[in-house]
Amino acid sequence: MKVGIIQQANTPDIKNNIQGLKDKVREAAKQGAELIVMQELHNSLYFCQVEDTDIFDLAETIPGPSTDEFGALAKELGVVIVLSLFERRAPGLYHNTAVVMEKDGTIAGKYRKMHIPDDPAYYEKFYFTPGDLGFKPIETSLGKLGVLVCWDQWYPEAARLMAMAGADLLIYPTAIGWESTDIQDEKDRQLGAWVVSQRGHAVANGLHVISVNRTGYEPDPSGQTNGITFWGNSFIAGPQGEILWQASNDKEEVKVIDIDLKRSEQVRRWWPFFRDRRIDYFGDITKRFID
Repeated sequence: MKVGIIQQANTPDIKNNIQGLKDKVREAAKQGAELIVMQELHNSLYFCQVEDTDIFDLAETIPGPSTDEFGALAKELGVVIVLSLFERRAPGLYHNTAVVMEKDGTIAGKYRKMHIPDDPAYYEKFYFTPGDLGFKPIETSLGKLGVLVCWDQWYPEAARLMAMAGADLLIYPTAIGWESTDIQDEKDRQLGAWVVSQRGHAVANGLHVISVNRTGYEPDPSGQTNGITFWGNSFIAGPQGEILWQASNDKEEVKVIDIDLKRSEQVRRWWPFFRDRRIDYFGDITKRFID
């Protein structure tokens, strides 16, 4: 499968952001991409730096404007596209939702972000209700896509459940970066932890992992923090955790990478982690903590 990654720096101009994404989708398709993945909440700035009820006006229904627009593009180009949208499900009920557009322009499926952070400059619990669709791969013409979103990437349980449900690969649209007061050593630790945790999911499950982050600086509208510099570094890891490609931290990039999905089967034969799991002793994993 040829996978296209779009790493973009966004501005307050949503129409301009969307046009930039569409241009990059066309560029990736021209390079032969069959599957194209974009970053988390890709239409706008990362609005969760502040708590503001007016921001809920950015949310949209699914189906809605973005699925219509990118669905038409997917059909025109004959590609599968992974979107990341602010979903308005009902008045007062919103989700952070990934949507997969099939190459015929239809919605193949969606995933609502399950793990919702609440940290300084990442006030997502104010905006998003935790997902209720579970960890179920989305069936497409290219295979079963294990789509998760950003904060989900820190949880091995989420990756494992997607793999157990038959995912052919794991996909993480992401928005993560540094606060400007972080010292360089701390920046290195944060980025390193982010990469190694997802490489670990690839190893533990014998699957490719596609992680697509945004890049660029976005100020904090409240002025309470110094804003976020999104660290880019979008990457694809193979089923042994090997880095097949990794983007820069500060540039927009469009890259198409050829991955061999058949390799997962061979890796799982070498490293039969699923065979050796002691599921008869895993019951406590569903507890919050073992006292």
